[in-house]
Amino acid sequence: MATAVASNPRETMARLYRASEPDVLKPLLDRAALSRDSRDRVLGTASGLLGELRAAQGKGWVNQFLQEYRLNSSEGVALLSLAEAFLRVPDPETADLLIADKLGEADWRAHAGQSNSKLVNTATWGLVIGRVLVGEGPSGPLKRLIQRAGEPFVRSTVGAAMKMMGEIFVMGRTIDEAMRRMKRPEHRGFTASFDMLGEAARTQEDAERYFRAYEGAIDAVGSDAAAGHSVSVKLSALHPRYEVARWNECVPALTEMLEALAIRAAAKNIPLTVDAEESERLEMSLDIIGSVAALPSLKGWDGFGMAVQAYGKRARPVVAWASELGRVMNVRLVKGAYWDSEIKRTQVEGLPDYPLFTRKAATDVSYLAVSRDMLDAPNIRPAFASHNALTVATIVEWAGNRRDFEFQRLHGMGDGLYERLVQDHGYHCRVYAPVGGHRDLLAYLVRRLLENGANSSFVHQLADERLSEKDILADPVAKIAAVGGARHPSIPLPRDLFGPDGHRNSEGLDLSDRGVLARTVAVVNAPLDVRPGADPGTAGRRTDKTDRQIVGEAVSRTRAALPAWAATPVDERAATIERLADLLEEDRDRLMAICVQEARKSIPDAIGEVREAADFCRYYARQARQGLQPIELPGPTGERNTLHLDGRGVWATIAPWNFPLAIFLGQTVAALVTGNTVVAKPAPQTPAIAARAVELAHKAGVPSDALVLVPGGPEIGQALMEDVRIAGVAFTGSTGTAKRIARTLLADDERPIVPLIAETGGINAMIVDSTALPEQVVADVITSAFRSAGQRCSALRLLLVQEDVAEGVLAMLAGAMDTLRVGDPGDPANDVGPVVDRAAYDRLMTFRESVRDRWVKTVDVPAEGLFVPPTLIRLGGIDDLKQEWFGPLLHVATWKAGELSETVRRVNAKGFGLTMGLHSRIARAGEVVEAEARVGNLYVNRSMIGAVVGSQPFGGEGLSGTGPKAGGPHYLYRFVAERAVSVDTTSAGGNASLLSLNEGGI
Repeated sequence: MATAVASNPRETMARLYRASEPDVLKPLLDRAALSRDSRDRVLGTASGLLGELRAAQGKGWVNQFLQEYRLNSSEGVALLSLAEAFLRVPDPETADLLIADKLGEADWRAHAGQSNSKLVNTATWGLVIGRVLVGEGPSGPLKRLIQRAGEPFVRSTVGAAMKMMGEIFVMGRTIDEAMRRMKRPEHRGFTASFDMLGEAARTQEDAERYFRAYEGAIDAVGSDAAAGHSVSVKLSALHPRYEVARWNECVPALTEMLEALAIRAAAKNIPLTVDAEESERLEMSLDIIGSVAALPSLKGWDGFGMAVQAYGKRARPVVAWASELGRVMNVRLVKGAYWDSEIKRTQVEGLPDYPLFTRKAATDVSYLAVSRDMLDAPNIRPAFASHNALTVATIVEWAGNRRDFEFQRLHGMGDGLYERLVQDHGYHCRVYAPVGGHRDLLAYLVRRLLENGANSSFVHQLADERLSEKDILADPVAKIAAVGGARHPSIPLPRDLFGPDGHRNSEGLDLSDRGVLARTVAVVNAPLDVRPGADPGTAGRRTDKTDRQIVGEAVSRTRAALPAWAATPVDERAATIERLADLLEEDRDRLMAICVQEARKSIPDAIGEVREAADFCRYYARQARQGLQPIELPGPTGERNTLHLDGRGVWATIAPWNFPLAIFLGQTVAALVTGNTVVAKPAPQTPAIAARAVELAHKAGVPSDALVLVPGGPEIGQALMEDVRIAGVAFTGSTGTAKRIARTLLADDERPIVPLIAETGGINAMIVDSTALPEQVVADVITSAFRSAGQRCSALRLLLVQEDVAEGVLAMLAGAMDTLRVGDPGDPANDVGPVVDRAAYDRLMTFRESVRDRWVKTVDVPAEGLFVPPTLIRLGGIDDLKQEWFGPLLHVATWKAGELSETVRRVNAKGFGLTMGLHSRIARAGEVVEAEARVGNLYVNRSMIGAVVGSQPFGGEGLSGTGPKAGGPHYLYRFVAERAVSVDTTSAGGNASLLSLNEGGI
């Protein structure tokens, strides 16, 4: 092995996890490079393989179908999108809508008669006719002709076509069917790795079902061990909470299950391979695999193996680690399966760099370098999974006369690449063969194809007639060397996510790194002098003065400071707020500790709190610089017209306890950067975090009298609202309190009319139709309803599931709720913490008990503490829910197919308008909800919480708030007064600018 990774592979992995891309690629380029002679031979071999691949594309309806409807074409994507959802839709009405939605997206007529396959051409005409039948409007003659039978006909035809697509990508619905199919002539000389694949387990029942499926596959393959087939296992299918925060729970359990499967496979003398997972699970996977590899009971069995993803920066040290396990290890090298999701996760979480390469050519370089390591490693039996002719030719060149390794390809892809190598040259190729019901498995495989172009880009290039052979076989080493190993220019580092003209993204913490997690846990649990759940009437209150005196002094101080702060140039005010963002990140440990111990936030929520506060600071500072400069307006000659945007005066900002840092500072810095001074009142339950935030603001340069903190209960808030010197109010909290504030501000006829920015709660609904993927729905419902103990204004309160799929979705949701752990938020293994105080606990528990007969599911909680059990409550209908319950109580009702618009209108009728969610694979459904929903934030096919500053401006309408939206481009304008100045420039002696004009062309 190369010295770069041989000394200590685990240490090297840690160093390379999110290292700079050029630094990681530098040694890989040397390792992957070919000599000139080798390059010539490789090109000759690759050219031959290319010809065989192209020849194979003209044979068989499957290859011709894929050729005609390439996966990167609009028609190919439409078909795959239809396949992803169609087979799980039970009701005909929604199935017809899905067909119309997908068939209407592309130009099927352009494909008519273009294929050499009669079957493909027949299918194409079926798609053309299908589009006519399901096209919008009643006027089509063919549609009128067979209106009665047309849609059922198309539905059954599409259903048959989807099952045909299942034949392309799924080897068999059962392991026995898959093994029989491998005996067909086209698979002569090939073996298979059968994968009983499905979605990752969401429930313990899922995990047990997958485990039994793996056992059955091992037994079936073992009944004919001489055939040489193997079984692949995915660890995430065996545990519903396979995540670093649950390390102590899932690693021992998974080790035990993998041990049982390995012993079973060894007894049958068949190979068993552990599939690759996302990069955040790599260390866990290695611990599990390493423990099983070391078992004395498996000594002498050379069938144990693992997959390694070349797109990961740690691929080389992982192979080095595997070679040092003291036994022969089968290593399957793949390009990578989660590229896009890993890129997004890194950006969303604000991590320092990506765990993988951002260029396809860089992944190819890594693949070649790791391949060379694997060929050189004495304890590695290599398996090279690739559809790339150049990659295969390079490995053939390096291997020479060796045949003690194998190639692998996906079932349904790469036909023609390996046939001659296997049949004429003695190489071994294994087909990675998914096994399972088309309804479930096709959806998974289609998403993999749609989401991961990196896996199949060579196939895409091969089908692109515009590319020459030279283009297709271009040297990836030369490509990457030419750019110095630089990251892809269209994939910025997370900190630069918002571009050169945007704010700097805040820094996150990678809690998937066990070392980072352990340090964070120690930090947030270090003892602090804070009191969670303090008495709302007395928290932080000074008892030597009345509420009115405290408020009066604070307002007087801020009024006195106003002229100097307002006169400070906007660039200087913005710079001050940006310094505050930097200080927040420097003080992250202490701020997180206060959030956990005072506000009882979970560790991920505490990180999010600090990040959002920093984002607000940087975003509003940038907005102020760009949007608050004087504006020169057009007008007649001899006149200068200018619009100035100036602060209004003293603002009162009143923050909630559920976002005691982010919203507290977001409101406050918006007022400050626009030239106002601020009296800030935190929630009575969370005075300590507010005090620390104000301390940091003063340290950043905000004058101490320009920002004054007034902690206390409702009496302090009322006194603040009654002070007529307040020029504006920014409030986040309950709808009832917002209305009381509004009444107070209007009660005095002599008082100026001042702006009120109110962000309040909502009865937030998520609508789920029968095309939605249940696993995704359940994950997003759990996050939206129960994260933060349901104590977010955006949290899901009302789940509305189409009645045709409600039973299955609710059963899976109940199983997922069983995996929730309720307890101390300072323990990362816990998902749900306590509610904020005794009053909230009593209110929620009283209501929960009153609807006990409607419970669908609840979970156990600790006996001590303010823990409200996450509970699913069945309603008779949408109208049964009359108010928002601010905690982990989720209500569910059903709706009928065809009533999407009516369902949205019934939610609108409740008067709230904060957030809404939709899960559907029908694009038209999204358009309908977007047009009809009266909400500030609509989330489609994702969770409903976690709005990002600058990306998802947040705030509602109706009973849910006044707007403008926090973290959006219009927010700051509500804090300023617009003042127009018009100057007659001729009054001092004529219109100089007009008189000075030259004669032009005369």
